[in-house]
Amino acid sequence: MKISLGSWAFSFGPYAEHPVPFETIARRCSETGYDGIEICGFPPHITLEAFPSTQSRKEVAALLFDLGLGISGYSADLSEVNPVSPGNHDQYLELFRRNVGMCADLGSPMIRVDSGAAPGSLPDREYEAAFHQIAALWSDCAEIASISNVRLVWEFEPGFAFNKPGEVVRMHQEVRHPNFFVLFDTAHAYMCAVVGARQPAPRDVLIGGVEELLDKLEGRIGAVHIIDSDGTLYHEETTTHRPFGQGRINFDRLVPRLLRLSNIDWWTVDLCFWPGAWELVEASRRFVADLLARHAETG
Repeated sequence: MKISLGSWAFSFGPYAEHPVPFETIARRCSETGYDGIEICGFPPHITLEAFPSTQSRKEVAALLFDLGLGISGYSADLSEVNPVSPGNHDQYLELFRRNVGMCADLGSPMIRVDSGAAPGSLPDREYEAAFHQIAALWSDCAEIASISNVRLVWEFEPGFAFNKPGEVVRMHQEVRHPNFFVLFDTAHAYMCAVVGARQPAPRDVLIGGVEELLDKLEGRIGAVHIIDSDGTLYHEETTTHRPFGQGRINFDRLVPRLLRLSNIDWWTVDLCFWPGAWELVEASRRFVADLLARHAETG
C-alpha cells in the first residue's frame, strides 16, 4: 500500500488566506517519505485555468517524478455547475471532460466528484428526482473517464446531499457503470454511519458503524482517504478531520478490513480544514505507515 497526502488541506479552511504553494507541499511530501500526492484542482493549486495546456501539466508531472512522487488522484473543481439540476447535464459533462483531460495529462489514475448540493437544499418533492438525475449524469461521466483510463470516484460526506449509508449503496447500484466507484473517507464514514450528521429524517445509522458501512460497500470502493473523527462537524458543515489518535475511530479494528479491499493501491492522508495540518505532515505518515506495518499480514 502506498501513502499519499491530499494537497487541498493547505488551501482550504484555515489555510485559505495564506495557502501553501503546491510545489512546497510536493517537496515536503518527498522529504517526509510519502509515496505520492493527491492533487487539489481548486485554486490556487493545479486548476484548469492556471494549467491550461498539456505542456504546463506535463511540467507538474515532471516535478513530481523528479521528487519521486506518484499521483493517487485529482480532486476536480466542478463547483461552477450544479450537478443535480437537469438543465446542467451537458454543461457539467463538458466541464468534467476537461478535467479528465487534466488527469490524462498529469497521469492521474483517479478523479473525484461530489453531489454539490448541501443537505436541506433540495425540497422533498425534488429529492428523488435529483438523486436519479445525478446518477444518470455520473453514469455518463464514468464512461467519459473510462476512455482515458481514469477511475471516477464519488466522495460522500455530511456536507453534501445523499449522505445516508443506504443512499450511498443505492447510488452505486443506480449509476451501474463499471468505472463508477465510492471514495471511502474514514472520517466521513464515521459521521455518516455512526453520527448520522446532517441527514434528512429519518436518520440512517448503522449498529456496526464504520466497519458495517465498509462491508456494505464491498466491491464498490475505488479510493480511500484515511483520517480520524471525533464525531463533530467543522463549522457545522462537514466532517472535522481530526489528527490521528485524537478521535473515535478504532483503526486497529478497521485497517485489516481496509487492507482486504480489492484494486486499492493508495491510502490518502486527509488533513482537510485542520488548522495545524502543516505541522502534522510527517507524524500522519508515520501513523499510517505503522498501521500498515502492524497489519500487513492480516490484509
